[in-house]
Amino acid sequence: MIKEQHIDVITTGNHELYQAETAAREYDQTVPNFHGNYLASNLDYLNPKTGERIAMAQRYRTFTTKNLGLKVVAFGFLFDFTGNANNTFVQPVSETVKEKWFQDAIMEEADLFLVAGHVTLNGPEYDAIFRAIRKRNWDTPIHFFGGHSHIRSYHKYDSKAVGIQAGRYLETIGWASINGISKKKQSIIGGGLELRSFSKSLSFGRRYIDTNLYGYHYHTGMNGSTFPTENGKNVSSIINSSRTTLKLDHTFGCAPRDLWLNRAPYPSENSLLTWLDQEVMPDIVVNDERKNVPRLAMTNSGAMRFDIFKGAFTTDTTYIISPFVSKFRYIKDVPYKSAKRLYDMINTGGPIFEAKSLTSLYLSPPEQLSTKSFDTVTTNNVVRELADSQHLLTSSQKPALIPGYTTSDAAGTDGDDTVHSPINFYRVPNVVQSKLSFPKDGEPEKVDVVYIDFIQPWILVALSFLGETRTSADTLSYRNETLTDLMASWIKEHWRSDC
Repeated sequence: MIKEQHIDVITTGNHELYQAETAAREYDQTVPNFHGNYLASNLDYLNPKTGERIAMAQRYRTFTTKNLGLKVVAFGFLFDFTGNANNTFVQPVSETVKEKWFQDAIMEEADLFLVAGHVTLNGPEYDAIFRAIRKRNWDTPIHFFGGHSHIRSYHKYDSKAVGIQAGRYLETIGWASINGISKKKQSIIGGGLELRSFSKSLSFGRRYIDTNLYGYHYHTGMNGSTFPTENGKNVSSIINSSRTTLKLDHTFGCAPRDLWLNRAPYPSENSLLTWLDQEVMPDIVVNDERKNVPRLAMTNSGAMRFDIFKGAFTTDTTYIISPFVSKFRYIKDVPYKSAKRLYDMINTGGPIFEAKSLTSLYLSPPEQLSTKSFDTVTTNNVVRELADSQHLLTSSQKPALIPGYTTSDAAGTDGDDTVHSPINFYRVPNVVQSKLSFPKDGEPEKVDVVYIDFIQPWILVALSFLGETRTSADTLSYRNETLTDLMASWIKEHWRSDC
C-alpha cells in the first residue's frame, strides 16, 4: 500500500527500530521500495551475515524540482535514539555533521537544503544540523520537517530557515510553502567565482490540514466524483481487502463510555488510565503460581496511544489503543518498604534520570512533550454533546465549532486550516500502578514487582537507588501474552458484544 505512493524523501522513526525483526524488514523491504528516496543520514544496519555496519539507506540525495528547476539537497535524520535493537546503530547527530560526506553534501550548489527527520524541531539535533549548514552556507534557504513529539509545531531558525511538524497518526497534513527562492547565480566576488542566491524577499508559509476528504476536495477544487484516481482506488481496494483478511472489524465488545487518555484527569471515571489500573490490570496481571502473592503492577502511560470511544471495540481498536508487543515481567520478593517508593520515584524522575542517562520522555504519551498544550480544563464528552446539539442556523447565528486542534506556534495562531473549538489536555503520570492481593490490614513484608517489559531499565535503576540492586538476570516472565491481547480478552469478557 505504501509503496504505491510517490514520496520524494522518506526516513526512519524510532518505532521501526525497537525490534530486530522490524528493523530487518525495514532494510530488506521498505528501503528497496523507495530506493533512492529513502534516506538514513545517521542510521546504520548491521549485516546479519558479516556483522559489518552499513548505511541503512543512502545518506542524502539531490534532485531538481519539476517546474522551477531548483536544486534540492535532502537529508533524513533520526534523533539521538538509544533504545534501538542491536542490529542497528544510531549515530549521534552532532558526530554525523562532522563526517566528510556531510561536509561535502552541504558544499553542493544547492538552491534549498531539505532536512526531514523523526526529530523535534527545537531539539539539539536540528540545532546542530542548522549550525553546520549555516557555517558553510550563510544564506541558502533551509526547510526542516520534524516529528516524534506528536504535536503541530513550527520553528524559526533564522530569516531563511524554518521547520514544521505535523502532529501525529496522520491526523494532519503538514503543508509548507516557500516563496522567493531563486536559482543560484554566478558572481565575481574578490576575484573569485561564487554561487549566490539573490533572493530579495524570501517568505515561508505553513498550514495544518485536517486529514479528511472534505479538506482535500476543497484544496484541489474537486469533489467526490473527480478527486479519486485509479491508483488511489486500487490502494483503497487493497486496504479493504486487507482489513477483511486480518478481520480488523471483528468486535470484542462495546465500550460503555468514552475513555480519554489525556482529555480527562487522572485518576477519574473517564480516564482510560484509571480504567486500565482499576479495572483491567487487577484481572489480567495474574500468574497462577503466584496469584496470592501481594504485587505492585505497573505500566507506563505511553503504552496507551489513543482514546476509546463509546461503541464497538474491534481488533482494529486494540492496535490503535495499544500497538506494542509489550509483555509483563516481574521481580519476586522485593521488600515492600522499597517497592512502594518505585511509583513516586519513576513519576518524579529526579536522580534515576540524572545519574543513569535515562529519560522520562519515552514513558508518557509523546505529545506530553509539549507542556504548553496541557492544562486543567475538562472537555469530557464535548464531541458528543456538540454533535447531539446540532440544529439549523439562522443568518445571525454562528456555526457551532467542532472540537479539534487550535495551534499556536512560532508563526502565530493562523496555521490551522480548519477552525475548531479548543480541546484541553491533562498531564498524566509516567507510570500507573495497581496494588493486587494486598492484605486487608497492614502492609506486606515483600511483594512481587510486576511491570511491562518496556520499563524494565527504569525499574532496575530505581531499585538500585533504593538499595535493592537487581539485574536483568533477576527478572522473570510473568505472563506470555501481550498487554494488547490481554486487554482484548478482558473486553470480550466484560463488555457486552451488541452495540
